[in-house]
Amino acid sequence: MENKIANLSWYVLYTFPRAEKQVRDRIRLDDVECWLPLHRTPRVWSDRVKLVDVPLFHSYIFVRCVEERLYALLKVYGVVRIVYYNGKPAVVRPDEIEAIKEFLAQSAGRMLVVGEEVEILTGAMKKVSGKIQKIKKTYLVLYLEQLGATVCVNPADVAPTKRLK
Repeated sequence: MENKIANLSWYVLYTFPRAEKQVRDRIRLDDVECWLPLHRTPRVWSDRVKLVDVPLFHSYIFVRCVEERLYALLKVYGVVRIVYYNGKPAVVRPDEIEAIKEFLAQSAGRMLVVGEEVEILTGAMKKVSGKIQKIKKTYLVLYLEQLGATVCVNPADVAPTKRLK
C-alpha cells in the first residue's frame, strides 16, 4: 500500500470551459483525488452583488493518481485532454500544490467591500485615500473626501487602509 501511495503524482487536466466543478465531482465518483482551487470573488449584477466561488485557473483541475489511471480519466465527460510537458503528462510537484493552497489562504481575506477606506497605489492620485461607494465589474467608484471628488479606479490599484469590523 505504501508503495502505491509513493507512485501517486499530481497531474493537470484541461476541461470544457466552465465545467471544472462538474468534472471534479465526476472524477471524485471514480475514487480519484481531485483538487480544484477556488477563490471567492464578488460578481455584479444589475440588482445585486453576490460572492461566488470561481476557479483560480479556468478550465484546469488537478488530479492525484498513478499515470496509468490518468488516461482512463479522459473518458470522463468534460475532460478535454491531459496537459503535457516535454511529451509526457505534466507532473506538478507537491510543494507547488501547497504553494497554491497557501496563496489561496492568504488572499482569502483580501476582498474589498462598499464603505471600506482604501488608498490608491498608482497614478496621479497615488497615496490618496477614499471610501468605496460602488463596486463594478472592472472598476471601483471612490469618494475622495480631501478633494470632494468621486473617481473610478482599477481594483488592482488600491489597497485597504484598515479593515472594517
